Amino acid sequence: MFDVYEIRKDFPLIMRGYKGKRIVFLDNTASTQKPRQVIEKIKELYECCYANIHRGLYDLSLDISEQYEEAHKKVARFINARSWEEIIFVRNATEAINLVAYAWGLRNLRRGDEIVISIMEHHSNIVPWYLISQLTGAEIKVVDITDEGKLRYDMLEELITERTKIVSILHASNVLGTINDVERIAKIAHKNGALFLVDGAQSVPHLKVDVQKIDADFLAFSGHKMLGPPVGVLYGKKEILEEMSPFLGGGDMISDVVYKEGRFEITWNKLPWKFEAGTPAIVEGIALGTAVEYLERLGMDNVREHEVRLTKFAMELLEGLDRIRIYGPKRAEERVGVIAFSVEGARPEIIAMMLNEYGICVRSGMHCAHPLHRRLGIKDGTVRMSFYIYNTEEEIEYAYKALSEILRRV
Repeated sequence: MFDVYEIRKDFPLIMRGYKGKRIVFLDNTASTQKPRQVIEKIKELYECCYANIHRGLYDLSLDISEQYEEAHKKVARFINARSWEEIIFVRNATEAINLVAYAWGLRNLRRGDEIVISIMEHHSNIVPWYLISQLTGAEIKVVDITDEGKLRYDMLEELITERTKIVSILHASNVLGTINDVERIAKIAHKNGALFLVDGAQSVPHLKVDVQKIDADFLAFSGHKMLGPPVGVLYGKKEILEEMSPFLGGGDMISDVVYKEGRFEITWNKLPWKFEAGTPAIVEGIALGTAVEYLERLGMDNVREHEVRLTKFAMELLEGLDRIRIYGPKRAEERVGVIAFSVEGARPEIIAMMLNEYGICVRSGMHCAHPLHRRLGIKDGTVRMSFYIYNTEEEIEYAYKALSEILRRV
């Protein structure tokens, strides 16, 4: 197990605070703080060795191109992909899902086909499929949850049929914290001939994720939620990516363009560059590799153990408060480090703003999961605390005491 107090020394904002006051950062589901190793890597790249990739034959370009490719290899190792060519850098998990929706879905879905998602999805895994369904005529089927916030696998078995072409479901909920059995979902999808996309935005930063073990066809996640800068990743099985057409067109994603007899003949570049059109986020991609190395040194099993302990501690404290209702699985072991709750008689944004007076950073609202909140009968949203490697039990106890004081005022 790692020493959380030593880890905290790597995070300048955590140690320094903000506007002269202590910061307790409990909005890690939205985005995490950055360690000095990542910050220094970004500074180093811009100061001493920046150039464009795959363009020049001079040392600067060759060296940074190698670093950029090496970052793909680090990410591939982190999720146990078969090849680094299966790793595509994009802007964020949202773009990764859109890439699959448009580059695969737009060309493979037809009227009569079905897309299966769940009611607990983030909008990033709803809206792209809605747009594609409008363009193709394919129908979206939605899997419900239990009252405890767990996926209804019985309903999933019924909805996934030979008409299902793709199943796109999150690994862990950004509201409920629920961890879905993605291996089980993959088996059901593949048994019916469907592809399986895993939204790993809330799992890859917190759990050991093995794409080969899951047998996911696609996995989308974001670097900014795992100590890195704003850059996203799409993993895809090589044989599927090779059959897909590009999502964006432009420079570097082609190997040749020929204009002959009044028409263009275009040959796509090899993977992964086929899906990385134009100048990519070079520095951000390399810095993500640094973030991955940081997490590997800690060990993802240790990251998971730390979060389970914090989540269990926080739930025990919050459950002792009157007027608080926590949503999601009752056992900390069944969820990632996310706790969404409501306060009877108080709007969530009021609670969040009052916690800010104590230097406590939480999120309030519908968390880009409007259908889920309505399914749970929540009109105004929830307050959400979420934990990561630098959070401590002392911080959680401080937040609990602050919330106790606030409840006496609202």
